[in-house]
Amino acid sequence: MTATTTQGTEAEALAFLETVEPERRREEGRALDALFRETTGWSPRLWGDSLVGYGRYRYRYESGREGEFLATGFSPRKAHLVLYIMPGYSDLGGLLSRLGPHKLGKSCLYIRRLETVDAGVVSEIVPAGLADLASRWEVHPD
Repeated sequence: MTATTTQGTEAEALAFLETVEPERRREEGRALDALFRETTGWSPRLWGDSLVGYGRYRYRYESGREGEFLATGFSPRKAHLVLYIMPGYSDLGGLLSRLGPHKLGKSCLYIRRLETVDAGVVSEIVPAGLADLASRWEVHPD
């Protein structure tokens, strides 16, 4: 049985955000941290070396694969801000149509610049994603 390779760490998520380059990405990371804290009511935890997560869930698939992962969060990467909504964005089309410029992966939302999207819509997407996740797996604050 395999588990996810990205694990929650004891490292300080806020300390990580202070190291993000370039400065614009660092500022966007701070803004997203504030948005995620306000929206979820949870404190951040660093997952791996660059994922800022809020909450967690434990999963077990029929295949036997099991593990624990962040419930929602983001990573301020050089090319894009990446927002993670587990288990994905399939039911969020109406919200995404109001967001602004973005690209989608299965559970990832890629934003080039935070100022180009509607932060109010992001604050709607986060709880919608958490509600969808909670309908499948038990979600815990971290």
